[in-house]
Amino acid sequence: MKLASYRHKGRESFGIFRGEGIFDLGSRLQGRAANMVEFITRDLKGEAARMAQGAADDFKIGDIEFMLPVHKPILCIGVNYKSRPDEVPGGGYSWNYPSLFWRTSSAHAPHLSPILRPPESNHFDYEGEIAIVIGKGGRRIARENAIDHIFGYSCFNEGSVRDWMKHTTANVTSGKNFYRSGSFGPWISTAEEIADPHDMTIEVRVNGETRQKDTTANMMRPYEELIAYVSTIMPLEAGDVIATGTPVGVGGNLKPPVWLKPGDVLELEVSGVGVLRNVVEDENPT
Repeated sequence: MKLASYRHKGRESFGIFRGEGIFDLGSRLQGRAANMVEFITRDLKGEAARMAQGAADDFKIGDIEFMLPVHKPILCIGVNYKSRPDEVPGGGYSWNYPSLFWRTSSAHAPHLSPILRPPESNHFDYEGEIAIVIGKGGRRIARENAIDHIFGYSCFNEGSVRDWMKHTTANVTSGKNFYRSGSFGPWISTAEEIADPHDMTIEVRVNGETRQKDTTANMMRPYEELIAYVSTIMPLEAGDVIATGTPVGVGGNLKPPVWLKPGDVLELEVSGVGVLRNVVEDENPT
């Protein structure tokens, strides 16, 4: 099941994406789930599947505006593919434990909306990642049980303003939170849609050219380890999102660097999920 949040004629809702259309769940679950986070929290997936079976779509894809699948800050994992430590310069980095930082919800644009290059920098870059959405929360989740806590998977572009990431030592947050510099979506593919979560392919294309391509088999720390580590620090809740790191091939590490510019088309494809597509625009400074 692929679940999308969207807006139709000014009304915000969520529903099941079925290729050419959307089966609306928001109107059918009024009083029980007003948004995707409440839907996940109240474990209504089985009921939604029964509702949709044999029923027609309510809206065509061309008639809706995609929203972020869930509207929450996103916890990001730095440097989590085996190729990345060779790409990242030294300077006190340790790869013994996951690197964690936050992105605010305002730092992301949904599918088919523009991502924005801020006027403060032209060192604007992409990072293709797989986002996991938590279904069952918990604290100190055991690694052997952690995969059962994943509700689903989505595409995530951790848009990065590289020079602002270097304003302070070992703190990238400044360059990771410019308004709508990244993107998230188009939808959530529920866990049963993914044949093998440890062999998912991720590919990033800029103007049709492949820049990043790798598989989750090459993660340094798989999903289970990330969930166990993060839930040791803080309780995880239904609807929480963890971005699991990017493979080698970001524009800032090409020789010479190639930065995103207005008009560039960024496509991020994850097997079993779909394609997140955004066009780069300059942010209006006013």
